[in-house]
Amino acid sequence: MTAGPATVLRCRGRTVARYTIRPRLAPDHSPRPYLHPVTTLAGRPVTESVPADHPHHLGAGVAVADVAGYDFWGGRTFVRGRGPVALDNHGVQRHERFTRCGPDGFVAELSWTAGGERLLGERRTVAVTALTDTAWALDLAFSLTNVSGRELSVGSPATNGRPGAGYGGFFWRAPKEARPPAVFAACAVGEEAVHGVRADWVALAGEDWTLVFAGATARTREDPWFVRAAEYPGVGSSLAHETPLPLGAGETVVRRVVTVVADGRLDRAGAAALVRGAVAS
Repeated sequence: MTAGPATVLRCRGRTVARYTIRPRLAPDHSPRPYLHPVTTLAGRPVTESVPADHPHHLGAGVAVADVAGYDFWGGRTFVRGRGPVALDNHGVQRHERFTRCGPDGFVAELSWTAGGERLLGERRTVAVTALTDTAWALDLAFSLTNVSGRELSVGSPATNGRPGAGYGGFFWRAPKEARPPAVFAACAVGEEAVHGVRADWVALAGEDWTLVFAGATARTREDPWFVRAAEYPGVGSSLAHETPLPLGAGETVVRRVVTVVADGRLDRAGAAALVRGAVAS
């Protein structure tokens, strides 16, 4: 893989993220803009891109496994009764333009196309906010509008028959280390307990970093969290956790996730305090 042009985001005078808008990827990676590397203020990388275990994982961004049968996630498609199957059904997220762009964030317009058809139009807003000397926040909001002229269905491997795999929407792939990261939320501890819960925030704590993911709107907080730690470290939202999400012609779905990026390992109290400041800012 080679990367195309990148936009640099800065916080407290330091580069903390790069946003690649036109990645050069194989079609089965579902090419899309993404943030990588994202780092702590001390420079510790907290994203991973094209890892060997899941080469279609691309840092932090937006990805959906099933839009009207097309794959905007990458990799194999889960087919009911058959399992994961390599299909020629991959879509592309194309960066169209920035309507605002600066070192503290941007607003971008994208198109989601597959099968020669433009299915979705997206408006993506990303903002960087300083929180403390050792923590900052990445605010990512996206709105997906059905521009196909017909009703679409947004699904996931779970809605196609794979239990517990309701991922799709916001997704952050964290770096794999010698030991899996700790997983916790205000209401639960551990991967099994936190995966699939509806919670204001969930956290991954690695060797010397912590990521705290917070739903920043009421509707976003209704989505269950998708969490992995033992197999690979990643956190995402679930637009279609158990049932497909219908999207009528012209309708729009909006979500917003604020991620606290902190040096060191936070506990519950520390994570909750930073989330309150990040979502209120």
